[in-house]
Amino acid sequence: MTNPGDDDQRPVRVFLVDDHALFRAGVRAELAAAADRVEVVGEAGSVAEAVAGIGHWAPEVVLLDVHMPDGGGAEVLRRVKAGESEAVFLALSVSDAAEDVIAVIRAGARGYVTKTISGRELADAVVRVRGGDAVFSPRLAGFVLDAFAEGPGSTPVGDPELDLLTPRERDVLRLLARGYAYKEIASELYISVKTVETHVSSVLRKTQLSNRYELSRWATDRRLV
Repeated sequence: MTNPGDDDQRPVRVFLVDDHALFRAGVRAELAAAADRVEVVGEAGSVAEAVAGIGHWAPEVVLLDVHMPDGGGAEVLRRVKAGESEAVFLALSVSDAAEDVIAVIRAGARGYVTKTISGRELADAVVRVRGGDAVFSPRLAGFVLDAFAEGPGSTPVGDPELDLLTPRERDVLRLLARGYAYKEIASELYISVKTVETHVSSVLRKTQLSNRYELSRWATDRRLV
């Protein structure tokens, strides 16, 4: 027979969703130091795996990457919420872009933290969202407040040119505009230098610009930096 307070004493069951296996391994290792508070019960590297895994493991908190090749965090939220899961979702992403934060919160996430967070801070964030708090990395909460201040269901004004870019192309462009070299962008986003070059070429084609300096100015004008 269990006592009413037992749930407060056991670790929070966590499911980890990220398309990079090395990053998932790193998060597991970091959270292992807080095994008395959190327990990673499963993981997934794609939207389909995430939906199936969350249904199987019934976690209390899902750590969710925002950008994945087959749809990303918002798509996981849409599919899982349709299945009536009781899990709470906390976005964990390399991106600190306002549009990414707003999109995943609108989809149903309870918070959003960036991958620069320490293992101890991440464990704290997991426990807090499980307890009902909304958790954000510094300055990200302002994006949400600004977006929802306009009223429930409102959406930011669109930019037709910006809408042509994929979420990953925006990530690459944002870092490029901040002065990152291709190798640094690749390291930051866990992709290859060749993939970075491909994304930059695609952005140049879509924006009809000629070089990274023009791209940087274009990104700055649209407040991507």
